[in-house]
Amino acid sequence: MKLKNKTSSINFKTLIYLIVFSVTILLFLLISQNILLKYSYEKYQEKKIKNIATNISKYNIDELYKNLEKIAYNNSVCIEYYIDNEDTILYNTLMVGCGLNKNNNQIKSLINNMLSSKNIIDHVKLINKTNNTKAILSGIKVNNGEVFIYSLLEDLSGARIVLKGQLIYITIIVIIIACFISYFLSIKITKPITKITKKTKELGSGNYNIEFERSDVLEIDELANTLNHLSKELSKIDELRRDLMANVSHDLKTPLTMIRAYAEMVRDITYKDKEKMDKDLNIIIEETERLNILVNDILDLSKMQADAESLNIEEFDLCEIINQIIKRYDILKTTEDYKFIIDLPPKAIVKADKQKIMQAIYNLINNAINYTGNNKKIYIRVIDQKKYFLIEIEDTGKGIKPEEIPYIWDKYYKKDKKHQRNIVSTGIGLSIVKEILTKHKFDFGVKSIPKKGSTFYFKIKK
Repeated sequence: MKLKNKTSSINFKTLIYLIVFSVTILLFLLISQNILLKYSYEKYQEKKIKNIATNISKYNIDELYKNLEKIAYNNSVCIEYYIDNEDTILYNTLMVGCGLNKNNNQIKSLINNMLSSKNIIDHVKLINKTNNTKAILSGIKVNNGEVFIYSLLEDLSGARIVLKGQLIYITIIVIIIACFISYFLSIKITKPITKITKKTKELGSGNYNIEFERSDVLEIDELANTLNHLSKELSKIDELRRDLMANVSHDLKTPLTMIRAYAEMVRDITYKDKEKMDKDLNIIIEETERLNILVNDILDLSKMQADAESLNIEEFDLCEIINQIIKRYDILKTTEDYKFIIDLPPKAIVKADKQKIMQAIYNLINNAINYTGNNKKIYIRVIDQKKYFLIEIEDTGKGIKPEEIPYIWDKYYKKDKKHQRNIVSTGIGLSIVKEILTKHKFDFGVKSIPKKGSTFYFKIKK
């Protein structure tokens, strides 16, 4: 017992994919805020202090007095201004956490180091392990002294808690939005697919006169175009199948009918007259042979199409086997006045499956016999070219219309749908030729001029 594969609708899958995508993004944001928020904040504060320090270094003495308090207040920093290492002026020192107005030996030591340093600007990160706080201290040399900027790096744990709470609400909102988006998106996708599925079921039921509608989705349009093409091809195949059944039935029924009729005639009438009985028996034998040829051709074609036979490649003289084949038609030369005009080189040595090539040439000659003109002339040529031999079998019949040429290799294809009983072939000869030459990978085709005749050809490498 086979277990059924678990399946789900596009609606459900779209919803799941969008929810998974949304949750993944939100989890990434949550993780990144824990990892990157603190780092980004510190880098931002460092950059801000550096910008303040750079701007202060551009002021002259008068501008410093006017702007330092404003700069300190607007940027939430505290500033200490040393004038020629003698006077000290503090700005915004009442700010919570300012360390410049406190008796902090570490800060005093750093300030003294900066005063003695030759650098124009110095930056130091301060860490207080007692209460786990951080700050940034910057020193800037100005025209008549030193300016020190102190900025506390705030604890972001409270901000993280707030952001986590917001992310929970954002997650719920995003999932709700994802549900709406997946619903409308799935409708947009599934509506044309549902239509295609419904029409495909009709196609499978044998209704080939349907048109698959296009949508504004590229992949669905490509599927619709493919199914439209499939529908047309299936319609052609179904038509050919019906013709094949009708024509095969006709070709099987005709010899069987004649065999029965002449057998009954021998039984009831001509059994007393040996000459007439022999004549009737010969007809029975001929019709039996025709029936045997038809069955063998169908079996050969089925084997080749199923790739049940492998090629037996050997070296042989192409001209020799053509002469052997022509001898089979001596009776047509005598009784039907057919004329075979042969143009062959002295030799044409090739490598191929000898029996298959003989069968292909035999079927092409049979086809020419059935469709040649009233003069009953068939031309058979082997042309010696540089790298290969070109084999041509030409008739003088009414020719083939250009639009019919792609279909003549199909079994029992007839444009006018009026099946005529062939003189020597079974109606599937060209299909056999196509299979043989395709299996050999030989180039083949037909050239035809309406009302003048057709020339079937193929090429064999030397």
